[in-house]
Amino acid sequence: MQRKWRKGHRWISRTDRYLVRHVSKLPGGNHDDFFRRLSASANHGKLWMGVAAVLTTIPGRPRRAALHGLIAQAVASAVTNGVFKTLLPRARPLPEHLPVFRFVHPQPRSSSMPSGHSASAVAFAVGTGLVMPSLGAALAPAALGVAYSRVHTGAHWPSDVLFGSALGAGAALVTRRWWPVRPPIQQTARTWTTAPGVPGGEGLAIVVNTLGGSFTEETATALQQVFPDAYIRTVQPVDDLLAAIRDTADRPGTRALGVWGGDGTVGAAAAAAVERSLPLLVLPGGTLNHFARDAGTGSLKEALAAASKGEAAYADVGTVTVERGLAGKPETADLVMLNTSSVGLYPDFVRRRGQLQPALGKPLAGVVAMFRTFAAGTPTTLTVDGKLHKVWIAYVGRGRYYPRDHAPLLRPVMDDGVLDVRMITADESFARLRLLGSVLTGTVATSRITHLSEAKEVRIEAGGSPMALAVDGEALAGVRSVTYRVLPRALAYYSPRP
Repeated sequence: MQRKWRKGHRWISRTDRYLVRHVSKLPGGNHDDFFRRLSASANHGKLWMGVAAVLTTIPGRPRRAALHGLIAQAVASAVTNGVFKTLLPRARPLPEHLPVFRFVHPQPRSSSMPSGHSASAVAFAVGTGLVMPSLGAALAPAALGVAYSRVHTGAHWPSDVLFGSALGAGAALVTRRWWPVRPPIQQTARTWTTAPGVPGGEGLAIVVNTLGGSFTEETATALQQVFPDAYIRTVQPVDDLLAAIRDTADRPGTRALGVWGGDGTVGAAAAAAVERSLPLLVLPGGTLNHFARDAGTGSLKEALAAASKGEAAYADVGTVTVERGLAGKPETADLVMLNTSSVGLYPDFVRRRGQLQPALGKPLAGVVAMFRTFAAGTPTTLTVDGKLHKVWIAYVGRGRYYPRDHAPLLRPVMDDGVLDVRMITADESFARLRLLGSVLTGTVATSRITHLSEAKEVRIEAGGSPMALAVDGEALAGVRSVTYRVLPRALAYYSPRP
C-alpha cells in the first residue's frame, strides 16, 4: 500500500513539474501583470467579498446567491487552511521553476497543498451558481482565472489548484443542504360558494377603522367612489370599535359586511359576520393585510369584482379561549382568529423582519431578524397540550402556512380544517448556541429545536408568571392559559374566481 502511495505521489510530482515547465516557457507580457494582480485581489477572499457586497444591493435571488456563496467560501477556506494544509505539508515551487519576472514575491510560507485561493474562488462561484445559475456562469471565468494565476505566478503546483478547486466545489454542495431550495408551496385552492352580489355597494355595509395604518382622507373618498351605494361607517379613535361593527352589521338592509382595517379589525368583523351569517368583504386596509392577501382581495379592483358578481368562498375560523386574572378567579374571553397567534419572542421577530425586509428582502431579513431577536431574548416556560417546554416561540396559525419553517408567509388554502402549530424550543442543552447556529446555517426548519405539527385543538398554559399573547396582531398581557379550536367553513368571504 505504501509503495503504491509513493508511486502515485511521484507520478503527481512529475506531472506538476511537466505542467509548470510549459507555463514557464510562455512568453512574457501584459498577461503576467494581469494574473499577478488577479491573484492578489483574491487574497483573504477580498475579491469575492466585493462581488458579494454588490450583489446584496439587489433584492431577491442575487442577494440569496451572494449569501450562499459567502457561506460556501467561508467553509472552504476554513477546511483548506485549518485542516488540509496541516495534514498535507508540501513545499511550494522554487524560483528556478519559473522566470523571475513571473514568480510571486513574497511567496506564501504555508503548505502548498491545497490552494486556498482556488478553494475560495470555486466555492463562491459554485455556491452562487447553485442559487442563480446565470450568475455562477458569469463568475466562472474569474474563478478559473484566479485558480490558474496561482500556477502562473509560482504560488502553487497544478495539483494543489486541482485539489483546492475540488474542496471549494464540495463546500458549495455541502452548504447547499444548509440553504435548501424552498419546498414547493401547495397550489391555491378554494371551496367556492355564492353570496349576494352587491354591485356598486347596494346592500353592503362597510366599517372603516381610521386607526388603520394606511387610512387617509383619500381612503374614504376612494371607497365612496368604488361603492357609491354602500353604507360606510367611519370609526374614530374615540369610538367603540366592537360596538360600531355590531351596529353596522345589524343595520336594516345589510346583506354583506365589509371591513377596512388591520388584522385585528378584520377579526372582529369576521366574528360579527359569522354570528349573523353574513358574507365578509375584506378590503386592503390597515397596517397588515394578511387575510385580504390570502383571500385574493389585495386591491379595491379585485374586491369590487368579487362583491359585484357575488363570488365567494369558505374559510375556517379559529376560536381562541383566553383565561386571564388570578388563579382562583379566572376571567374568560372568546376571540376569533383568522390568521395567527403566538407566545414568546415571535412578535419581536415579526417586527424586526418587517423593518429589514425593504432593504434585505424576505429570506435574508428573516435570518437577520431571527438572529437579532434570539441573541438577547430569553425562553418562556409553557405547558403545551400537557407537556412542559422551554420555548423561544410558540406559534399557532389558522390553516397550513408556507414555507414550513420558522417564518411562515403564505396560506394557499383557507379551509383545510387544521391549526398549524410550530414551536422552537430551548429544552435541549446549549439551547442558545443551537438556535443561533441553525439560524446562521439556514437549518432551523430541520433542527431538533424546531417542532412542526397540525392539530384540531391546542391548549397552552403559562408555566409560571402570566404570558403575553398575540392574536392577529393584537397583544394581550396577563394570560394564564389559551385554547385554540377550529370552526370548519364558518365564514363566507368574497374572493374573485380565477
